[in-house]
Amino acid sequence: MRQIDSDFLALPLRRLADAALQRARDLGAEHADFRLERVRAETLSLYDARLEGASDADDLGYAVRVVKGGTWGFAAGIELTPEAAALVAEQAVRVAQVSAPINREPIELAPEPVHADATWVSSYEVDPFEVPQADKVALLADWSAGLLKGADHVSARLLQVKEQKFYADTAGTTTTQQRVRIHPSLNAMKASESGFDDMSTIAPPVGRGYEYLTGTGWDWRTELEALPLHLAEKLAAPSVEAGDYDLVVDPSNLWLTIHESIGHATELDRALGYEAAYAGTSFATFDQLGELVYGSPSMNVTGDRTVEHGLASVGYDDEGVLGQSFDIVRDGVLVGYQLDRRMALMKGLGRSNGCAFADSPGHTPIQRMANVSLQPAPGGPDTEELIAGVERGLFIVGDKSWSIDMQRYNFQFTGQRAYRISHGKLAGQVRDFAYQATTTDFWQSMEAVGGPQTYVLGGAFNCGKGQPGQVAPVSHGCPSALFRNVRILNTVQEGGK
Repeated sequence: MRQIDSDFLALPLRRLADAALQRARDLGAEHADFRLERVRAETLSLYDARLEGASDADDLGYAVRVVKGGTWGFAAGIELTPEAAALVAEQAVRVAQVSAPINREPIELAPEPVHADATWVSSYEVDPFEVPQADKVALLADWSAGLLKGADHVSARLLQVKEQKFYADTAGTTTTQQRVRIHPSLNAMKASESGFDDMSTIAPPVGRGYEYLTGTGWDWRTELEALPLHLAEKLAAPSVEAGDYDLVVDPSNLWLTIHESIGHATELDRALGYEAAYAGTSFATFDQLGELVYGSPSMNVTGDRTVEHGLASVGYDDEGVLGQSFDIVRDGVLVGYQLDRRMALMKGLGRSNGCAFADSPGHTPIQRMANVSLQPAPGGPDTEELIAGVERGLFIVGDKSWSIDMQRYNFQFTGQRAYRISHGKLAGQVRDFAYQATTTDFWQSMEAVGGPQTYVLGGAFNCGKGQPGQVAPVSHGCPSALFRNVRILNTVQEGGK
């Protein structure tokens, strides 16, 4: 098992925290927390097997957040001395004092057990920052060269992040964490007499290390060999005929629909109207908790901060709350929301389920998404069995573009490719498709979910939220699933994308 890097542990973590928290206490703060973090991010970009760009960013700093007089205060700094940390705490208290006259809602936080000297490291084998950059470029170039045998142009990217955090608060919690995530992707482009199109790998971003590129967790050889063939078939495929179809949706596409129509919609700050930036509010308002029929009885959705290799998996969130798994939709009914400590207490929901996160030492934690996942059916069917139950339909693979309204309710999604299903068998690709529905109509049309053998953890590095904006990594697992009578648009005829 990996250990937290010694150079991070060598920083004066506790001395800085002690100075900041003591100063906040001396100034009368009811609560104070200190968070020091280092976020390193490297990006490699290749075009036609040649290195096009490389960046390596390193962000190191700390933040102090307080509740003083029932009002939030926040400040951040970069000078790693106890004296500077104490001054940052003073600034946070002053912010709270200045803000108090316009604060209409006193801030109180849900209780959380004390977690003293807790340590957590994500599950990975090879730190990508310990692999020479030349080796990574050589591997991406080799993969790109292989794709160029069947494509006109190929782009490749490798995103790598190492996030280290130390947290302490006035209740006595202290946590030290390190997590690594990685996202390799390749995109092949090709022109033909019928036009131009492109197709990307469907390998998801993951909370793994460099071993993900060398055979652990994904069959890169099979995917890269098949990609040019899939692209050539798509270029020759007919345009879809608009109408109602049964859909079998692959996890490589369904994860994004989960993210947009469930993940964002069940963030409690959105449901209460406290948050609207980037993704709007939510149709799944708090008065519907325990009553809203979100989907069919086959629909069971969890939020999970603990799943192995999840992008949103942590040991403890940025309020010192232990990572947990919790129900959001059970048997088709809305039964829970994603919470931070303030929202949990404000709505009488007890303990937070650990959904506070800040994307940098200069930002305050906000309520962010857990790994929100649709659960498979124990002993359920494989994808081929789901397809066999369809007379006229489409099998959709890979994410592409999407559109959803500000209530997370009306949407349309496209995909990398779609195959006609005729009498239970695949019958070639079609183009220019999008599926359109309301959130509840779509999920209520879900007749069956696949078994655990079809389950894949998808996700993204860059979920946006907040103002000033923050980005967060998040995974969404799901099996293949069967939906009945879903509206399919022809995006060329109807002017969509």
